[in-house]
Amino acid sequence: MAAFGKFERMMALRYIQSRKKEGFVSIIAGFSLLGICLGVATLIIVMSVMNGFRQELLSRILGLNGHLEVVSAYTPYLKGDYETLISKTNETGGVLYIMPSVEGQVMVSSDYTSQGAMVKGLDMEALPDESVIKKSLQSGTLERLKEKNNAVVVGSKLARKMNVRTGDEITLVSPEGKVTAFGTVPKMKSFVVAGTFDVGMFEYDANFIFMPIAESQKFFGTRDGISGIQVFLREADLTAAAAAELKESLKNYPVRIATWQQINRTFFNAIEVERNVMFMILTLIILVASFNMISGLVMLVNDKGKNIAVLRTMGATKGAVMRIFFISGSLIGVTGTLFGLIVGVLFCQNIEAIRQFLGRLTGTDLFSAEIYFLSTIPAQMDITEVISVVLMALGLTFLATLYPSWKAARLAPAEALRYE
Repeated sequence: MAAFGKFERMMALRYIQSRKKEGFVSIIAGFSLLGICLGVATLIIVMSVMNGFRQELLSRILGLNGHLEVVSAYTPYLKGDYETLISKTNETGGVLYIMPSVEGQVMVSSDYTSQGAMVKGLDMEALPDESVIKKSLQSGTLERLKEKNNAVVVGSKLARKMNVRTGDEITLVSPEGKVTAFGTVPKMKSFVVAGTFDVGMFEYDANFIFMPIAESQKFFGTRDGISGIQVFLREADLTAAAAAELKESLKNYPVRIATWQQINRTFFNAIEVERNVMFMILTLIILVASFNMISGLVMLVNDKGKNIAVLRTMGATKGAVMRIFFISGSLIGVTGTLFGLIVGVLFCQNIEAIRQFLGRLTGTDLFSAEIYFLSTIPAQMDITEVISVVLMALGLTFLATLYPSWKAARLAPAEALRYE
């Protein structure tokens, strides 16, 4: 505003202040300011929550499943000399660690209830300290899996539903049973709960059971076979390069390499589409507020017609009049955007506390883990996105002032004073 004269700034401030005669105009200006504030704040909050939601899901999914997976191209299990595959995979650039795994669906039952679950057999001794499984243990230790035979680690929500604790027994039933003269008999085996884990993602906490890979091979009858080789990279951005290198290295083996983008394509595409749609919808809030501002400024120009005429007869140029009303509208836009930025940033920084407060106030669960997969609302602000939202809001509000300012500058003094 330093580029505008002191006289123009003074007149602009006087015009947007409340007067009895122009009270309705000031009310419209106030609602325009509030609309811009809410639009900017809502955009920042929604974009930050969507970013946090994607990042949290990505970190948990990749922490348990790996960035790449090497599986058999023709059979359910990798059999034979898969140690050679592991050795060649380990030579790939960017690999942090490798984890062979055996997966299978089971029916898990306790003395209280039964439900379906997913069993994942891992080499517990090869798990690094930074692995999600080790970090998320709630009770028990992974060492207890080595000390006891037939021991498993159960998701916290699954354990709660089954009403079991560390040291209790559960029964796993495999759908791939033994073939007998009387038909196929499901394989059943009892396991001791050596601990529980909570990764903060409902899908895993309520459905997954981990056990040593040797135990899972016996239970599912894969002998020496494994479901696949999980490859964990140092950074997710290295996935494409590592996948290309690994395909070239294993081109003579009957295997298929799948990236985390391919495995979870539908899920993350849905998040990205929802994010873009929400941005477009919420931008309309700022657009509507800008149209309200146009209406308010046009009414202000009509009400100040006599004043504009007096200013013109006293020597004010068309450019000066245009700048006066441009400043009036810009003040509304800049103030609304600034307050929206402050509200959005403060809300994102305290979003979980606000959710818990509103949940206690209304007596409802505002962020159900069963629906949204995560137990807390994540919010991760991207400074580039925040700046883009602020610039977009300022751009729309500046554009909204152009027509009323141009209309005021074109007002002929003689026409305005004809009936005065």
